[in-house]
This record gives sequence, C-alpha cells and structure tokens, in this order.
Amino acid sequence: MAKLLIVEDEPAIAELIALHAQIAGHSAAVLHDGGGVMRQIDSDRPDMIILDVMLPGRDGFSLMADIAPTGVPVIFLTAKERLEDKVNGLRLGADDYIVKPFEAIELMTRIDAVLRRCRVTDGRFHVGGAEIWRNERRTFYNGQEIELTFREFGLLEALIRNKNLALSREKLLELVWGYNYLGETRTVDVHIQKLRKKLGLEEYIKTVYKYGYRLEVPR
Repeated sequence: MAKLLIVEDEPAIAELIALHAQIAGHSAAVLHDGGGVMRQIDSDRPDMIILDVMLPGRDGFSLMADIAPTGVPVIFLTAKERLEDKVNGLRLGADDYIVKPFEAIELMTRIDAVLRRCRVTDGRFHVGGAEIWRNERRTFYNGQEIELTFREFGLLEALIRNKNLALSREKLLELVWGYNYLGETRTVDVHIQKLRKKLGLEEYIKTVYKYGYRLEVPR
C-alpha cells in the first residue's frame, strides 16, 4: 500500500481517483488547490502525488520546482495535451504525464509502474542489496538487519528523499544535523563512508566532485 496525494480542483475527478486508489489498496488524501501542497508533503510525506496542472493558487508546473527536491514521485494529470506541455512537465521532473479524459485502469497501471520504479511499498525502499524500512527506522543488507546510528539513518533518509539529486555537504549538514551545527563538512564524508560500508552502497552513493553526494537509483 502507498500513500497518494491527489491534487485536483474538480471534486468528481478527485473522488474517482481516490476511490480507485483505495480499491487498489492505497490510501489517498485530496487537495483541490495548489496552496497547501508543500505543507501536506511536510506533514504526511506521501509516496506519490497525482498533480493537476491548472489549479487555483499555484499551478502544477510551478509547484514542481518545490516538489522535485523532496524526491516524491509525481504524475501529472491534466487537460493540457500539447506536446510542448508534456515535454515541459517531464523536464520539470514528473515521472509520468496523463492527459484528460483518461481511463481509470490506465491511471492505476501507471501509478503501479511508477511505484515499482521508485521502489515505494509501505514506506520501504530498496537499493542494491539494501532494504530500508523508513517508518520503522530499520535497515537490512542481504537480509541481515544492520544497526545504524541516529545520524546515519537521518543521512540515509535525506539521500532517499532526494534520490538522483546532487546534495551539497552543507545541505546535508542542514538536513541531518540542523541549522545550528557548528562542525565541519568532513562529518558528512565520515558518515557517508560508514553508510557505504554497512549497506554495500558503494556503487549507489556517488561522490559529486567538490560538491557533495547523490544517491543514484534506476529511474
């Protein structure tokens, strides 16, 4: 089961999507405008967002600039059918783009495909031989449970939330250690090396030269 956030200004369409999502075993929250999307992401941490483009408040394309860094997968669902709109949506970071009107079975199939691609199932994330139970804060490597410190798990979670995006050492310090941390960025390097060794992530946590790190997973 995954947690879906449906952002759609037409109540009938939003309710239809939510109904089919629940039939498929997912939970669904609904917003009818773009104003509260980021607050909802911060508070509820959805596994996927179904996002209309033409919304009251903030349109879907402008919202993608804020959503993309969170790492939450997005499927655009919109009446904007021009090729340039679709290309723009995908370039902004969406995982898929569906034009209205749509068949519910097609939407659910695409949702499942994106969830599989992003390895989102019950808050569990898979990369290489590692499995991370995000809700329970437990980690496994090749089936064996591995103990991580509080900071190691926080660093891993930051990388997962921003998978395939380069994060500076300074940004990782801010996300994991907090704004007031006065230590050196070398702390990040040390914790990264520990994560790589403990979970066999040498091929997945990439060093970005003179900048920071990126968790690289197949799209």
